[in-house]
Amino acid sequence: MRTATSRHRGTHPFRSLLACPVRTHGRIAVLSAVLTVTALLLSAAPGSAAESGWWVPTGRPAPDSQVNVTGEPFKGTDSQGRVRGLVDAHDHLMSNEAFGGRLLCGKPFSEAGIADALKDCPEHYPDGSLAIFDYIMNGGDGRHDPDGWPTFRDWPAHDSLTHQQNYYAWIERAWRGGQRVLVNDLVTNGVICSVYFFKDRSCDEMTSIRLQARKTYEMQDYIDRMYGGPGKGWFRIVTDTGQARDVIRQGKLAVVLGVETSEPFGCKQILDVPQCDSDDIDRGLDELYELGVRSMFLCHKFDNALCGVRFDSGSTGIAINSGQFLSTGTSWTTENCPGPQHDNPIGSSTDAQCNVRGLTTLGEHALRGMMKRKMMVEIDHMSVKAAGRTLDVLESASYPGVISSHGWMDLGWTERVYRLGGFVAQYMSGAEGFIAEAARTKALRDRYGVGYGFGTDMNGLGGWPAPRGADAPNPVRYPFRSADGSAVLDRATTGERTWDLNTDGAAHYGLVPDWVEQIRLLGGQEVVDDLLLGAESYLRTWSGSERHAPGVNLAGNAAASASSTEWNPFTSYAPGRAVDGDPATRWASGWSDDQWLRIDLGSARVVRSVTLDWEHAYGKAYRIEVSTDDRTWQTVWSTTTGDGGLDTARFTATSARYLRVHGVQRGTGWGYSLKEVGVYGG
Repeated sequence: MRTATSRHRGTHPFRSLLACPVRTHGRIAVLSAVLTVTALLLSAAPGSAAESGWWVPTGRPAPDSQVNVTGEPFKGTDSQGRVRGLVDAHDHLMSNEAFGGRLLCGKPFSEAGIADALKDCPEHYPDGSLAIFDYIMNGGDGRHDPDGWPTFRDWPAHDSLTHQQNYYAWIERAWRGGQRVLVNDLVTNGVICSVYFFKDRSCDEMTSIRLQARKTYEMQDYIDRMYGGPGKGWFRIVTDTGQARDVIRQGKLAVVLGVETSEPFGCKQILDVPQCDSDDIDRGLDELYELGVRSMFLCHKFDNALCGVRFDSGSTGIAINSGQFLSTGTSWTTENCPGPQHDNPIGSSTDAQCNVRGLTTLGEHALRGMMKRKMMVEIDHMSVKAAGRTLDVLESASYPGVISSHGWMDLGWTERVYRLGGFVAQYMSGAEGFIAEAARTKALRDRYGVGYGFGTDMNGLGGWPAPRGADAPNPVRYPFRSADGSAVLDRATTGERTWDLNTDGAAHYGLVPDWVEQIRLLGGQEVVDDLLLGAESYLRTWSGSERHAPGVNLAGNAAASASSTEWNPFTSYAPGRAVDGDPATRWASGWSDDQWLRIDLGSARVVRSVTLDWEHAYGKAYRIEVSTDDRTWQTVWSTTTGDGGLDTARFTATSARYLRVHGVQRGTGWGYSLKEVGVYGG
């Protein structure tokens, strides 16, 4: 059991007085006075009692947590017109509503007040003996003092996986400390819900997602009432970048809704059979968009009907693979990785292997549906095979809306994400590790002119930065000034408990500014400056998605011919099958090199790029040729290192009526086979 330190036990200002013997009839009066003063202290307005301004609510409930920040939150933009501020690209405000409603204890807010919000699950009383998930995932026996408000002896803590870390006043402290964007990922897992002993609701994932979205809007209303009515609070859910920029200019926090779940739209698979279809996906995406969701994971933890996942490693991977079997009837299957990117090893293995499952046909339908709706695609948790295909599709359309929000993609994809216009954030790890990773990718950020972000993943059943110790070099010294310089922060206090990052680690969301200060002390201002550019970079990725206009495929249903066509008595592999818009059909050549597919655009058109979606029989060496008269051909692009999949060839704008894909060397023993060829002028 984690026990409180003597510092925490001894900070109550009247504990010694209550322990002293009082021999006169005035004892009752003294005790009454003590209790009155204690109640006043516990219900004191957060922050400085003398502070006033638009950022200090007039209707905060009492008692409540302190915020321990002074200074007006900064507004507006920097000298270059960019919004400033930190971005948390991955948080879970409402996961207490997930997993059957009893796995994560406590709430981010409650109409009944803090004592109701910050209390433990009923089965954790009296000593945490039945905190089963906590000790399965975190070791030990799970025992702890279950009391939250007002003592908080054992939780929240950096290593407690099942207790609320996102109480609204703690988020308020992070906002006052310089954060300007927060992505609230609505999250759940039906398998965890089904096997966990305690639950009070359905395990259906989409039902939970709907509830969490509603609760997020209710939290916005709750905060608004403190500030005088609708729209007046600092917590603002936004559904486009215009709203987000307006909110940040006002000095408030822009909250974006995302989804991270294992079976979106019911798209699980059982014994490799999808349990959803394209209509389910279209309806589901429409519903999520109406709820305000603007970013999404297509798969998470378990392979589903949309994509394969990137494995968890170690003992966690073994446990999740068991859940995978319960969910799908199949275990993870691996293969040798074809390139430098790899998935995590499973269990005790040290050999990196890749998931055989990539992005499925239904997954690609969902991906293109997200692009159509201008949503951002999360590639963390995708297998290497799925992430590679997803990036291929996004690159073929020059779609910038790709996010790695908490460091779960293979780091080898980082430049591809930046090249597209995407955004990368790192998991909220210990300061030293975070700084080292930030340094590793600093040159890329500078090259692409982007900022940096973090993903706290709080309430996400992970772990958070441990205390470095009071005697560690360069400790955070309280009070300190916020990253942007506008605010002064003292130690975070809620009820009788005061947290210090040096000795408590990142126990809850209110310690995020303290963690950023630790990064500044250990890594220098340069790292923090990149973090302060994070909100702007995230919004640029989002706005690029909003502005994206799909190109017109000049080759759609155009006349096509070829050097040869594979004969099959049951299926046509005619040249026109490569331009019919149907990825289920294809052109296939004879089984020899030096083959070509020719497309007649009908008239001279300006051509700038070509996309080629290869079947398993692909071209290793091939070239793109153009002609105005079908006699004289000019090579505009070529490769000798083709690896199949979806290729995008970009070249200098050229006027041509005819375009030819000319195969020089096959990548397999078969011929050349193209499912679709796209020709674009934009």
